[in-house]
Amino acid sequence: MSQMTYREAVRAALREALQSDPRVFLMGEDVGRYGGAFACSRGLLEEFGPERVRDTPLSEAAFVGAGIGAALGGMRPIVEVMTCNFSLLALDQIVNHAAILRHMSGGQFSVPLVVRMATGAGRRVAAQHSNSFECWYAHIPGITVLAPATVQDARFMLRAALREPDPVFLFEHIMLYPASGEVDETSGAEDIRRAAVRRKGTDVSLITYGGSLPKTLQAADQLAQGGIEAEVIDLRCLRPLDGAAILASVARTHRVAIVDEGWKTGSLAAEVSARIMEDAFYELDAPVTRVCSAEVPIPYAGHLEDAALPKVETIVTSVRKTLGRND
Repeated sequence: MSQMTYREAVRAALREALQSDPRVFLMGEDVGRYGGAFACSRGLLEEFGPERVRDTPLSEAAFVGAGIGAALGGMRPIVEVMTCNFSLLALDQIVNHAAILRHMSGGQFSVPLVVRMATGAGRRVAAQHSNSFECWYAHIPGITVLAPATVQDARFMLRAALREPDPVFLFEHIMLYPASGEVDETSGAEDIRRAAVRRKGTDVSLITYGGSLPKTLQAADQLAQGGIEAEVIDLRCLRPLDGAAILASVARTHRVAIVDEGWKTGSLAAEVSARIMEDAFYELDAPVTRVCSAEVPIPYAGHLEDAALPKVETIVTSVRKTLGRND
């Protein structure tokens, strides 16, 4: 086991990918000379050169489109979009091309493209740099959507993603980059379609993903001090969802709280809740509850941003209410 930060894990995964396959190259805004907006590619330009680590113009439509073309041509591009907010400029390339070319070609073409992007709030960088759009992408057939929440997943999900024949999108929460954790370097490629039980419990299932996992684990620890044992499920893959893992947890605990940094309306939390209601209604001893961001643009001011996002205290209060423990 080794200790590293989430940022270092991403960098190690990128280096491994570039070393192991000559078809792999990295492209995006500031990934080369600057070392990446979040320092994830620092040193890779010097190590692999400008053919393998390519700085691009500030046009998401152009460089995501170029990545799609390179993938169609047999390469294995890793495209970095600085934040998910800016990925909206490439939605036509993603929705109308990358996601559907296999279908529209009758299986003749594959698009083995990997797109990485930062997501989430918490850094006081205002509404245009703080959204969580994972749910939007999880709505699209034809792509796989991943949310690595641990350093271990940050280290090895990319390896698995590069083995996929179709587009894979990795959402790295902006607040996780400095987080530190253990990595088992002997681990093989992760099964990217399986959720993980991060904490076992019997009283309530806390279902979450990405940057909300640390908060949810903290909430579970606080609940345990009051005698409530929460099971924490890290979804890891948002499309396709691991429905079996969700339903198995509900069957064990019979109560559910879903923690999702997206807005509640039309959220991933809404999709998970609907699946539970469709497939596990009679397992429930209480209604499903959701802890999401306030229905406002993410504020710039620190105290307002904190108030808008899911918090440990909000999760604890929601769970206690679900269990009828309002004392």
